[in-house]
Amino acid sequence: MKPILRDFPYSFETERLTIRGPLPGDGEELHTAVTESQAELKPWMPWAVDLPDAEGYEARVREGQVKFLAREDLWLMLLLKGTHTIIGGSGLHRLDWAVPRFEIGYWVRTAYARQGYITEAVAGITDFAFDVLGARRVEIRCDARNERSMAVARRSGFNHEGTLRCEDRHHLTQELRDTLVFSKIKQDG
Repeated sequence: MKPILRDFPYSFETERLTIRGPLPGDGEELHTAVTESQAELKPWMPWAVDLPDAEGYEARVREGQVKFLAREDLWLMLLLKGTHTIIGGSGLHRLDWAVPRFEIGYWVRTAYARQGYITEAVAGITDFAFDVLGARRVEIRCDARNERSMAVARRSGFNHEGTLRCEDRHHLTQELRDTLVFSKIKQDG
């Protein structure tokens, strides 16, 4: 089946979060959330180094919606349930519909860090990937020095499969960096 023909919900909820694809109008709130959190995001997220203005974020949101609808990338906004407050971002990336296989990425707005929101989101997104999208494999990859991201993967029950040594250069220092690969799989049967 062509990915564009796959039907699945644009949003779902966990205990405290509404998790949904990007919508027109999200740009300003997303810009605010990322700007507030830039200092914490910059060491780990290349996209957080040079931030566009609110209009630039609105363009990104609309492009993200198009990619979501085309089933090319499933960018997800993390909102406090019952509000329009964006507390972070996540998504299912590096899609391989033939397996199906997905990679979860995530970040949290600084004011909402260390409150379990990302672990909750990862659990919900993992369930969505397996139960709704039919995933056979879900990965989390992170810089080997990103202890908080590693902790989320471990708390979420992902297994450390290996370390890609000298796999990339750090986007700020250009030093070689290692990437940790965590995964969950759904066995046959």
